[in-house]
Amino acid sequence: MRLGLALPHYDTSFAGQPAAWESLKRVATVAEQSGFDSLWVSDHLFLDWGKYGGPDTRQGSFECWSTMTVLAAVTSKVRIGSLTLCNDLRNPGLLAKMAASLDLLSGGRLDIGMGAGWYEPEYQAAGIPFDRPRTRIDRLGEAAEIVRELLSGEELTFKGRYFTFDGAVCRPRPKQQPHPPIWIGGKGDRLLRTVARVADGWNFSWLGSIDTYRERVQALVKACAGGDRDPNSIRRSVGVYMIAGHDDADAMRRYERLVERTPRGVLRPSDAGAGVSWKEFKARSFSGTIAEASDKLAELKTLGVQEVVVSVGALPFQVSDLEDVELIGTEIGPGIRDGG
Repeated sequence: MRLGLALPHYDTSFAGQPAAWESLKRVATVAEQSGFDSLWVSDHLFLDWGKYGGPDTRQGSFECWSTMTVLAAVTSKVRIGSLTLCNDLRNPGLLAKMAASLDLLSGGRLDIGMGAGWYEPEYQAAGIPFDRPRTRIDRLGEAAEIVRELLSGEELTFKGRYFTFDGAVCRPRPKQQPHPPIWIGGKGDRLLRTVARVADGWNFSWLGSIDTYRERVQALVKACAGGDRDPNSIRRSVGVYMIAGHDDADAMRRYERLVERTPRGVLRPSDAGAGVSWKEFKARSFSGTIAEASDKLAELKTLGVQEVVVSVGALPFQVSDLEDVELIGTEIGPGIRDGG
């Protein structure tokens, strides 16, 4: 099982500080040196933490594709991926061209994660219609099919419900053949049917309950049966929240630091209410001692998960401290790769 890191690229994501390139670069460098296999960037024009109990203040963010390109230039071994691209922000023909170029420039280290989009405020701000979920998912399916065909070297003539191409090409071709892996992120039944039809891999983020994941795996198997697809041909990745320590006291120390560096309302109360205790956070995340966190990841491995993407905090793409990244990479990564 590979180990990936969700990079902090939003305001407040790294140690509670505003987004900064030097911080992001440092986290990426430490992650690569610590043994992480992949680095992942999400795709929003801006975001807020209201969904997670925090403030609805808009958080600034680096643009996904620009960030991945620079990350490829300052790293040499780790894979670079999007988790996930908002499909409605880019034409799939342009996306295929961007992907082929970045895969070549990075020496074949690109993973293309695609999603249907979910954050309505950025659609409204950009003047993009926020269609119902089934429309966005169907449009995602067409886009993923187009990207795959163009990256595979086909001269594409395509007439779908949402996109039309007449003799489109994507040259030069990417380094990875027949194309860089195409992942689709999401959880619902319609989305899983799209995964079964057009994707190389499926991502489930962010995971709380292993039982929930087990049920969604069965839904994927059912979707594959309906489309005559071998479910074992689809790679699986999962995004998890994690804080780990050498022992419980060390883990609790790191958690207390995380609480202080996380916007109010997520872990500590924004009013007179109670905050989230270490015990509660452990129960709803993949946190604990090194041994406890490793055991939880090993359970995912038995369910066929081939890559786990860690957000080192309580919010997506959060890193509380570089010390936490180093520990997870050096102490937990080797065990999950070796099956320990």
